[in-house]
Formats: sequence, structure tokens, C-alpha cells
Amino acid sequence: MNKTISFAVGAGVLLALAFSLGVIPNVSNAMGQTEPTPYPSREKTLSVSGQATTFVEPDRLNVNFGVEVQKATAKDALEENTSRMNEVIDAIKSTGISEDEISTTQFTIYPVYESYQEKETGIYRQRLTGYSVSNMISVKTSKLNLASDIIDSAVKAYVNRVDNVWFSLSEKKQQQVNDDLLAEAISNAKSKADKALAPLNYSVIGVKHVSLSDSGYYPPPIPVYAARDMGYAKEATPIFSSDQQVSATVSVVFLIGSD
Repeated sequence: MNKTISFAVGAGVLLALAFSLGVIPNVSNAMGQTEPTPYPSREKTLSVSGQATTFVEPDRLNVNFGVEVQKATAKDALEENTSRMNEVIDAIKSTGISEDEISTTQFTIYPVYESYQEKETGIYRQRLTGYSVSNMISVKTSKLNLASDIIDSAVKAYVNRVDNVWFSLSEKKQQQVNDDLLAEAISNAKSKADKALAPLNYSVIGVKHVSLSDSGYYPPPIPVYAARDMGYAKEATPIFSSDQQVSATVSVVFLIGSD
């Protein structure tokens, strides 16, 4: 037992001596050497956003319309809807629209109920009165001058829903306009930075970061409610296009320095 205690005391003395002579490095000094306090960044920056906007003539016509039929049975409703839609498609094609420019946007078959009140109990209940079949299609074309012809021919061929008519830019033209606006938006950001820095005796000396974004604005679709009554006008339906507003926005972080 005395030998064990003597050995432990001896080891402790040697360890203390090692610390005092610097053989074993101080932990706090070692941490200070491996993790120096970083210097603050000496970069001076200025964040600025720039915008550019233009108005462009549209190159695409969009029309959404279709046929809705209600009959006592789902079979009868579907058969009549199919017959009417075939006539509608033929009428649209006769105006100069190809099948590639026509697509189905919605097709539904659903039961139709009506509410009634029982005389004996006064409770309101529902009873099945028939089935409704709705087939909606969309025409997207670059033939803007056919807007009136498409609508009028479709309504004459039993279309009873013309939901939306609007003009827009094709994907290719939209991208081209956006690309053209980027340089103007960046120039706008640079001009803002120069004007803001001039009173401070600073100027732009470089660019640290650039973020790009673009957006197009389209007028809301035009609903054509008159088509719902299955009648049609003797004169062509007046449809007018309008220029599309296209915008591009950039965010630039400039490096700045004193003059």
C-alpha cells in the first residue's frame, strides 16, 4: 500500500515539473494559436436593384371554350356532347386552325341534383335530376386575326361556354425580350449606385454579386358571357389585342472605394 501511494505522489511531481518547464504546452495557449481571432472584412459594398420595362406586341391568341350538356342519363349527355364537340372542332378548323393548335383542358361528367322540401316533415332533401357533361378545349395560335372567326364559328356550332379570350407572348418571344432587358436593368442599377455614392466621395470599383429575375405581365382574360345562350351575333365579334408589359429586375452588390 505504501509503494502505491509513493508512486502516485512521484508521478504528480513529475507532471507538475513538466508543466513548469514547458514540456507539456498550456491548453489555453494551444487553443489561442490554432484559432486566431479573424479580422473583420475590409470590403465595402453597396446593394442596388435595377429595373427595365417595355411594352411588346403579342404574338399568341388564347381562347378557352367548350360545350356543356345536361340530360337524364350520363349516356345521353355524353353522346350529345360528343356530337356537338365534333361539329365545333370542324367549325374551328374551317377558319384556318390546325389540330395541333387545339387541346383539351377539361372533361367532366357529374350528377345534377335539385333540393326539395318534404311537406310532411319539412326536411330538405335532394333528388337526382340528370347528368352534366362538360368538354372544354383551348386554342393557342399565332393567327391573331382569327380571334373573331374562331369565336363566332364555335358558337354557331353549339358552343355554349366561351370562358376566356386573351393575348400573350410565346415562350420564344418572352425569353428574347427578357434577355434584351437585362443589360438595361443592370445599367439602371449602376446609375443608381453612381448617384448614391457621389455625395459620399465614393465610387464603384467592382462587382461582387449579381442576381437576375424577370417577369411578364398579361392583361386578365376576357370572359365572353354572351356565348352561353346558344345564340350568335350577325356581325363579327369585336376582339382587340393590347401590348404586353414585360419587366426585368436585377440585384447587384457593387464593391466600392473612396475617391
